[in-house]
Amino acid sequence: MPIKVFLLYILVASIWCAAPTNQLAAQTSRALPATFVELPDPHAGSSDWSGLDYALHSSFVTIDKRYPKSEMPKIDEKREWKVAGWKGEVLSAQLLLWTKQTMSGVQVRVSDFVNVRNRQVVDLAVEARFVRYVMTDEFAEGCGHRKPEDFASSLSPDLLDDLDQFDIHARTARPVWLTLPIPRHLDAGTYRADIQVLVGTDVVDTLVLELDVIDHLLPEPKDWTYHLDQWQHPAAVARVEGVPVWSDAHFDAMRGVMQLLADAGQKVITTTLNKDPWNVQTYDPYEDMIVWTKHADGSWSYDYTVFDRWVNFMMDLGIQDMINCYSLLPWNNEIHYLDESHGEYVTLSAEPGTANFKEVWTPFLMDFVKHLEANNWLEITNIAMDEREREQMDAAIALLNEVAPELGVSYADNQQTYQRYPDSDDISISVGHPFSKADLLDRQSRGLITTFYICCSDEFPNQFTFSQPAESTYLAWYALANGFDGMLRWAYNSWVENPLQDSRFRTWPAGDTYIVYPKGRSSIRYERLREGIQDYEKTRIVLNALHERGKENEWKQLKAAIDKLSANQRQALWNQYLNDAKALVNELSRAL
Repeated sequence: MPIKVFLLYILVASIWCAAPTNQLAAQTSRALPATFVELPDPHAGSSDWSGLDYALHSSFVTIDKRYPKSEMPKIDEKREWKVAGWKGEVLSAQLLLWTKQTMSGVQVRVSDFVNVRNRQVVDLAVEARFVRYVMTDEFAEGCGHRKPEDFASSLSPDLLDDLDQFDIHARTARPVWLTLPIPRHLDAGTYRADIQVLVGTDVVDTLVLELDVIDHLLPEPKDWTYHLDQWQHPAAVARVEGVPVWSDAHFDAMRGVMQLLADAGQKVITTTLNKDPWNVQTYDPYEDMIVWTKHADGSWSYDYTVFDRWVNFMMDLGIQDMINCYSLLPWNNEIHYLDESHGEYVTLSAEPGTANFKEVWTPFLMDFVKHLEANNWLEITNIAMDEREREQMDAAIALLNEVAPELGVSYADNQQTYQRYPDSDDISISVGHPFSKADLLDRQSRGLITTFYICCSDEFPNQFTFSQPAESTYLAWYALANGFDGMLRWAYNSWVENPLQDSRFRTWPAGDTYIVYPKGRSSIRYERLREGIQDYEKTRIVLNALHERGKENEWKQLKAAIDKLSANQRQALWNQYLNDAKALVNELSRAL
């Protein structure tokens, strides 16, 4: 982005962020189209397709690999594929289609599954979704301002589209993602289904998918123990849908997007206390959830209408464990409020530790506590701070202890200072920073949450659009191996200008700002993330069962497999270790 354009964007975004909420609610932007054409492939024409015939080819392929759009696949073709899981688990498989000539109206249909033993026919509601390619870049040096021309670009398969059929262009490949939710009451056993590939109305290929249902039941997502904290961004939904922020249409548009988050076992509702806590580090500024008003007599009042509606909306989806409120320490240490005497919004600097800081935050915190008590939310609410320096954190916690000790504290730490705040309810430690397992055990014994987090500075494991798919699954195993309660990721849906086509952003590696797509469309990264969380739950259940039944050798075998997944640097065999551990959990569970 040219520097003049970049500076203009920052100016406009800052003005927008400072506007009062009632003005923001009236603003709309043009909605992104539901359908789209992928950007041109920078690597088109670089692969030799001359040896391929003119048929549409298909094969099962591993879910651990991304397949380039314009590269002729060099794979061992698989006509049958086997997957295994517990009742209540959601499984994935991947089909790859490729052709030398354009094929119009391609469809993939999944038949009913048939029990191999008793011929029982069941409908498993399997989804077959065409994977769409988005533009990505590379990690390079991680965080920092980016010009697209300075980084290697490519198309990466990630978005799972909801199209019934798709035109596959000549000399291209097209992945198809199969999602298999195993019904909670399905009999254990082996089931088989046909996967039909059609061009128009003609069936051109049939493959076979085999499902092994293991006789164990995975708890429902709301009951998972893994502490998933993905920061939500409501304003991004309003912009891509072209609806006024906080309108009924906005909440309707958010339902599908946030339901995906609930389905992954999300525990935390992300809320804001004042103006954009991160000083517009995203494409869309965060919009006010609470309107502050200073009256002529110097008293304050606070309008919690949006805050309450948002919290209730998320709770209705099943996200009910924690409310994290950003932030007592916004990145620019500013707040804004409506000055009733002058009828205008005022922006005030409130540096931590200063008289202004205490004067402006004290009445709010005291009123906020009363409001939370009235809604029975106080016990699950934290005042949240993100990556603030030690001196600022000290000032914030001192003020909380003085005027609102009832409130919890949530802190994302990249300062290597987490031990300074041992009683914080929810601490997340940057994945590359040191930590003590003894501290984690101590915090768990006191009912406190400790997670790790990933961001633009972490090459592995991560969820960029160029990251290897299995990294998303590895994250939960990393938490398990190191004793963390779960993970935090700073952006669930902070969409870039056009997330359907281009995942790159001005300051971070591509895909860092979101893992799902508009209109509740999933991604390979999301599916593999949920897979890892399911693994986490299954593994804890199996470990506990092995311990209770005195199966010490099997317990040690599984612990050894888990310990191989404790590294936050890429190891040569990390993906093999991951798949070995996953297979071992299923194997051991069969004997329990």
